[in-house]
Amino acid sequence: MRSFLRTACGPVYLLLGVFLLLPVAAPAQPTQQVPDHNLDAFEPIDFPDPNDYRDADGSPGADYWQQTVDYQIDVSLDTASNRVTGTETITYTNNAPEDLERLWVQLEQNYFKPGSRGAAAVPADARFSGFFEGAGYDLSNLRLHHNGETTTPDTLVAGTRLKVSLDEALASGDSLQLSFDFAFTLPQYGADRHGYLQVEDGTVYQFAQWYPRMYVYDDVHGWNHLPYLGQGEYYLEYGTFNVNITVPRDMIVAATGRLQNPGEVLTQMQRNRLDEARESRETVMIISEDEVGTDATRPDGTGPLTWRYTADQVRDFAWATSQSFLWDAATAEAGDRSVLAQSFYPVEGISSDGEEDGWERSTEFVQHSVEFYSDFLAPYPYPNAINVAGRVAGMEYPQIMFCDVESRGRSLFGVTDHEFGHTWFPMVVGSDERRWAWMDEGLNTFMNQYSEDAFYGENNTQSLQENSQLIGQRFMPSPFGDQPIMTYADRIRDRALGALAYLKPANGLMLLRDYVIGPERFDAAFKAYFDRWAYKHPKPADFFRTMEDVAGEDLDWFWRSWFYETDTLDQAVASVSPGDTTSVTVEQRADLMLPMTVQLAFEDGSTQQRRVPSEAFYTNDTHTLRVPDAAVQSVTIDPNQLLPDANRENNTWSASDTTDTSPSGR
Repeated sequence: MRSFLRTACGPVYLLLGVFLLLPVAAPAQPTQQVPDHNLDAFEPIDFPDPNDYRDADGSPGADYWQQTVDYQIDVSLDTASNRVTGTETITYTNNAPEDLERLWVQLEQNYFKPGSRGAAAVPADARFSGFFEGAGYDLSNLRLHHNGETTTPDTLVAGTRLKVSLDEALASGDSLQLSFDFAFTLPQYGADRHGYLQVEDGTVYQFAQWYPRMYVYDDVHGWNHLPYLGQGEYYLEYGTFNVNITVPRDMIVAATGRLQNPGEVLTQMQRNRLDEARESRETVMIISEDEVGTDATRPDGTGPLTWRYTADQVRDFAWATSQSFLWDAATAEAGDRSVLAQSFYPVEGISSDGEEDGWERSTEFVQHSVEFYSDFLAPYPYPNAINVAGRVAGMEYPQIMFCDVESRGRSLFGVTDHEFGHTWFPMVVGSDERRWAWMDEGLNTFMNQYSEDAFYGENNTQSLQENSQLIGQRFMPSPFGDQPIMTYADRIRDRALGALAYLKPANGLMLLRDYVIGPERFDAAFKAYFDRWAYKHPKPADFFRTMEDVAGEDLDWFWRSWFYETDTLDQAVASVSPGDTTSVTVEQRADLMLPMTVQLAFEDGSTQQRRVPSEAFYTNDTHTLRVPDAAVQSVTIDPNQLLPDANRENNTWSASDTTDTSPSGR
């Protein structure tokens, strides 16, 4: 009402004048006070104003822009010291409409220094730990190359951030190169995202956050130079990577991108087997268990080998290497594209007697994930889909995923499926994970539920039931249920992260799809969001607006309660008045105003379900259903138990029940 008064004050004053002239009649009975929470629940959300960069319908605007960052990296691994050394050249293109006076570079290995901000924010034994003496980057020979001149810029290191001052501003539409040498010692346990693991036949190395990389400069925040604090993940620009990786000759490398020199680093037998795998639905062994560590797995010669990779239009680059890898592969279909699904794992990943299936099924799981999400949303966009077993419990990068070598059975399927689901969010739809964890984890977990149900032949309805009960009856009433989903990632309590980043947003989207607006409209909107923002940087309002625009539904009430607030759901049978026409009054006793499904059971054994839309509660907590010419024996709200109702004890009424269901009996 307040916004209506602001925009239509003339007609409102006219109506008020007419109203004051009308005769006043005494009410037949006392009127019920309308609770404030109804007004709050349905207030419009004040999204950012649309502009030339972001449209009101959730699309990128006509003048949308983003920066381009290309990387040339040469890196080598010293296995004796677990130390990495490299040279890097970053080509930065300024597509912003303004000039830039400085650059900001991410130095995430500095997180692992014992005195870092991350060490202060994260307990030493927590998942995102891994702090050790000697951690962090050594940077040298830093140079700027711009307009034919090479200079040494002024720099400032602030924890995980490097500021590079520009003597001459980088004009809109112009490019420069930033080059330097870097070195660091790999953490053994790198915040559950990278590290190394000793195994029977050698060491498995998994490299992420390993090269200095550019911060994002965008149209909303300018430089997004939030420090790396462990829990918040990544926000990265897209570009081309050319990466040359030098390792000891006995090691195999798996990485983002296409291998450019297979003839130099693989044997003829391995290349033949890979060709066979590209045509095979059944898994083909590239390196079998009895071949691991033998001279036959390596090309003739002495000394280290350099593996050369290129990747286009990706936002990150990760790699793994080991002398202990078994390697298998098979083809997967993604629309009209064939993808090589691959798994790299040490012998410890194979299931033993009495265990559930292990990494010998990994490539089958990868096939399913690539094909399911290609059909569910959009074709997998890369030539390779690689799963690597090692220390990391589960982490995603373009074309390559790191998962726990000890995972087995459904646990291995689940982590594999989740990490490959991240291909679509955030590898292609490049959201800001350091702020909005739900925009990648939640959207992905939503899709994962349908993928897992499809693989195991299970029912989506049961999954929705189980997840709703977890949210409504366990998480929301807990001490950790007082933070909203829209909390910055690093500010979410660690014990609430699973719910706020993964389960609650996923459950909310399942509710929208399968209960509120229906699969047909939801799926069209969800796909439109992906298509609109592929290889771009959406913000939360872009997602919300796109869903409303394509689905044709005002969902402010849902976004507010589920994402911006911590509102709960409590639907109840308020009263039942039998008679020739039975009056069934139902009530919303909390702030989340989901539509209500009411099941009526009659004396003749028949049942009827009625749907009460959210709009029925715009101005009142209660709504009364009229049931003529039938003897109502029972009333049940949410009979399929799809909703996260905090109190199910007030969801039913029976003719034989003497329980007081009136509002005073709450």
